[in-house]
Amino acid sequence: MANDEATSQATIGALARAVGVNVETVRYYERIGLLPRPPRAHGSIRRYPPETLRRLRFIKRAQSLGFSLEEVAALLQLADGEHCAETRVLGEKKLGLVQRKIEELAAIRAALERLVERCSRGGRGRGCPLIEALVADAD
Repeated sequence: MANDEATSQATIGALARAVGVNVETVRYYERIGLLPRPPRAHGSIRRYPPETLRRLRFIKRAQSLGFSLEEVAALLQLADGEHCAETRVLGEKKLGLVQRKIEELAAIRAALERLVERCSRGGRGRGCPLIEALVADAD
């Protein structure tokens, strides 16, 4: 949105474009209670206040950090700045989850590196070591 649009009421399309989401995403967030649905004057389209744009950006930023929509809802309830300790706990939980995923991915990478290295040495006449490892793990 242009600066003048950001301070005025926006249509759902302009709101979605400003954040880089689909209009249906905005509607979905309204249905599940993450975004308020603005009133509609009789026979007109809904207009969203600037606060909705800020809230939508908050949602997308939180998601980019790995927070689920349920967690985003909890963060939105704590977003008044008065609940820093509770927010920190949510952040610490997410950080721990990310660390565990990194460790899991590192283990996957190491296993794949070993298998690829075995492939580069050849299967010693028996076939592909990577395929054999996958077949063996399936049994």
